[in-house]
Parts: sequence; C-alpha cells; structure tokens
Amino acid sequence: MKLSILDQSPISTNQTANEALQESMKLARIGETLGYSRYWIAEHHAMPGLACSAPEVMLGYIGANTKNIRIGSGAVLLPYYKPYKVAETYHMLSTLFPNRIDVGIGRAPGGPAEATNALSDNYLQHVYKMPDLVNELIKYIDNEGTVLEASPLPQISPDLWMLGTSRKSGIFAAENGLAYSFGQFMSDENGAEIVQQYRQSFQPRKKGQKPYVIMALSVICAETTQKAEEIALSSIVWELQNESMEGNKGVPSVDEAKKILLNLRNLKSIERIKKKMIIGTPNEVKSKILEIQSHVLADEIMILTITYSSKDKHQSYRLIAEQFIK
Repeated sequence: MKLSILDQSPISTNQTANEALQESMKLARIGETLGYSRYWIAEHHAMPGLACSAPEVMLGYIGANTKNIRIGSGAVLLPYYKPYKVAETYHMLSTLFPNRIDVGIGRAPGGPAEATNALSDNYLQHVYKMPDLVNELIKYIDNEGTVLEASPLPQISPDLWMLGTSRKSGIFAAENGLAYSFGQFMSDENGAEIVQQYRQSFQPRKKGQKPYVIMALSVICAETTQKAEEIALSSIVWELQNESMEGNKGVPSVDEAKKILLNLRNLKSIERIKKKMIIGTPNEVKSKILEIQSHVLADEIMILTITYSSKDKHQSYRLIAEQFIK
C-alpha cells in the first residue's frame, strides 16, 4: 500500500516558526528515505500555531532538499487566487522538479475571518464560483482551450487533486476528472460512501484516466500503546485549544497537556477527537489502517501526525513505514 505524509507545519511551544518550517523540510527528507510516496504541506493564514501560509514557497525549499518524493500543496485555497497565477506557480515548480509536483485544490478559508477579509474582498463570491475557477485552472494546467499559456510550460504537467471532506467535493472531483483526497481526520462524514460515489461518478478528462483516492488520517504510533496515548495528548489538547481559540501558543508538551487536562471538565470532547485518530503500536496502527483501507478501497493512505517532539513524530512515521513499505 502506498503511504504519504500530510504536514500542517505545527509550531510546538518550544519552537519558533523558523524552527517549525525547518522541521517540515526534515520531515520530507525523512519521508523520502523511508519510502513514502508523497509529501503535502497545508496552507493556513493568521493561525499562530501553524507556520506555513505559503506552500508554494516551502515546496521550492523542500524540492531543493529532496530528490524523488512527490511534493505538493494540501491545499491551494483557490478562492483567494487567480487560476492563471496558480498555474504559473506550479508550472514553475514542475519545471524545477519534473514529475514530482501535485496541486491540491481546496476552498476552505484556512484561517479566521479577519485573514479572509485581508486576503480577498469577495471570498464568498469566489467560493460560489469554485466550479469556474477549477475549470479555468484545469485548462491552464492541461494547456488546452486557452489562448494564453501559463509559462513556463513543464515537460510533465503537475497532477491536479481535489481535497475535501464532503459528498459535494467528491462529486465535484468526479465530474471534473480529478484525483480525490478525502480528509477523514477532519470530517464526520462517511468516507466510504463518499469515495464509492466518487468512483461511480468519475468522468475521465484524459484518455485512460481512472479514479484515484487518497484517504487522509490522523495517526500517532509508538512502541507501546501507553506511550502512543501519552504522546497523543499534546495533539488532542492542542485541538481543544484551537476550538476554543486558545491554541496560539502552539502544540503543548505532554506535561503541559496533562496539566491542562486536569482543569478540563468536558471529557466527552477528548473522546470525540480521539475517535478521529488512530493511536497505538505498529501492529495496532497497521490493523486499523488496513481495516479502513479495505472498507473505503482507498488507493493510498496519507498520514497526518502532530506531536510536540519532532523525535516522536519521526519515530511514528518510521514505525508505520516498517509495517507497510517494503
């Protein structure tokens, strides 16, 4: 089974943004060494706990420090941008790093309302125009049906992906002949049904094209279940802090997380977050991932791992790779 990495470039409480971005580059290099198929980095705005507001900049840096792993955006928040400029940017990356670039497309704001207003005067209007924006981007990326070329034209075009968490995104990906990545780690929807509908509705935009699905999961793996559960506390507490707009200090250490949990009254919220995560030993994680993969029939599993310690994160990805990648 193919495995990939999704990175939100989180900042731990003991890190600067610079250090977090350097860790993202290191994670891509480690992922390449371990045999992961691709590395995607997310776009967020005005979120102090997340370091990457411009994936296209980081991809140039990461591409120059890796050799073979596919790299991409997870995702370009298209309502903020002109499709022509997006095509130019990713064509240039594809020219620099041939046959390695993915363009993930999303429509979420990726930050608070203040950031959305600062980035766009008419964000909601562009959300409503998303089908037109995507179709325009497809034409530039495929270099078909346009008078204007989005130069430089690479020898191999970047791959286009639709990222989503709902039925609507799956249907949209199918109707436009796009590969589809479903973010199960941030969705309450039934991923298996959405993927099945995507496959049944898929309309190839190129000859020989077939539907392709990535299932994105939140996973933390360690040598023992107890250690994995302990490491996961940082991610769980940080998620709770983000929900209450208190996550601006970054991912807390395990000790910090334990202290915060002592004052937490609503324990149901912890279980709610844990239900969207896979936490355990290599065998436990492997069993759960295989169960999800066989149920959803995903072509690839993309793993998001948020920990306080970079060492714990790297070890988690390493342990998982040893179970799947030969």
